[in-house]
Amino acid sequence: MLWRLLRPVRSFPATPTRRFNSTATTLSPLRILFCGSDNFSIASLRALSRLRKEDPSLIEAIDVVHRPAKRTGRGLKVFREVPIQSAAAEERCPTHTTDTFTGWTPPSRVDLIIAVSFGLFVPPRILNLAQYGGLNVHPSLLPDLKGPAPIQHAILRGRQHTGVSVQTLHPSQFDGGVVLAQTRAPGIEIAKDVDGDSLTEKLGYEGAEMLVEVLKKRAFVPPLKDVGWYGGSGGPVDHAGKIRKGDQEVDFLSSSLERVFAVKKAIGDPWCTLPNGERLILNEFSVADGSFEQTPGSIWTAQVSSKEEALLARMACGVVLKIDKSSISGRPVGGGNQRVISMLKARQKDGNSS
Repeated sequence: MLWRLLRPVRSFPATPTRRFNSTATTLSPLRILFCGSDNFSIASLRALSRLRKEDPSLIEAIDVVHRPAKRTGRGLKVFREVPIQSAAAEERCPTHTTDTFTGWTPPSRVDLIIAVSFGLFVPPRILNLAQYGGLNVHPSLLPDLKGPAPIQHAILRGRQHTGVSVQTLHPSQFDGGVVLAQTRAPGIEIAKDVDGDSLTEKLGYEGAEMLVEVLKKRAFVPPLKDVGWYGGSGGPVDHAGKIRKGDQEVDFLSSSLERVFAVKKAIGDPWCTLPNGERLILNEFSVADGSFEQTPGSIWTAQVSSKEEALLARMACGVVLKIDKSSISGRPVGGGNQRVISMLKARQKDGNSS
């Protein structure tokens, strides 16, 4: 007896089709491909590792993808390891190194891809290999501060609140997925004295806990529910572009005091350009006491005590900045004040002689 085919035979597609299991109780243990890099992503990796040990019925395995070590230092002779590499080793997660997804394929079956502060776009070819696609933990109240540096821009832009969003990975754009979880309104308050590192740590823990809850509740299993609230709150929505060296530059004629302190907290030591073209790095500074007649943009020296000759600058907002410690780019740390004071005295002497 011959068997008849009821329909034409078709070959399987090159890209596997996702088959979703909408019944949460029958979800098979997940094989996760975790893509990360820095301390913010390490918090999520450690939380997932703990969850795997506590509930092996939810997570079967975690493989970690990270980018290769980068050359750094003078002459680019030193290789700096991506921080998550050592964290993955401590959690005994298999690691894979790549700087591009072109031509790269996960070495084993993947059910869910989780990208946290990774820096590379996960393309559809990789996403489609995972039964449940991908998730991303983003340290902002999306859609506000989409982009690679939301923590730094939250401080630079003077945001009073921020938070974390867990979203799906969009197949064609960064930070364009469905928000499955988000910090409750009004968000996490940004204290006046908080810096980028401490805010990263705080949001890292928040994001890790939120990610675990998303997995426990199976919120990544369709039908997906968008729970993002910030988009309809009427709050500001800006892009958080990549931080570049020029973002630390301040101009006493146009920069406010708040801007100088924000740069220090968000990115690091601000700097300005001296008339001779040298870069003056402001290592330590404070608000000056006393009244001064100089106009905004001025930089001068004054004897503020019997033992201290201070370097001062009037900001665009009118407040006088006292530069307590500074350096000249490319020179030893701490010698900037004396060099600038000497330059100012030489200019004053030349002016008097003329």
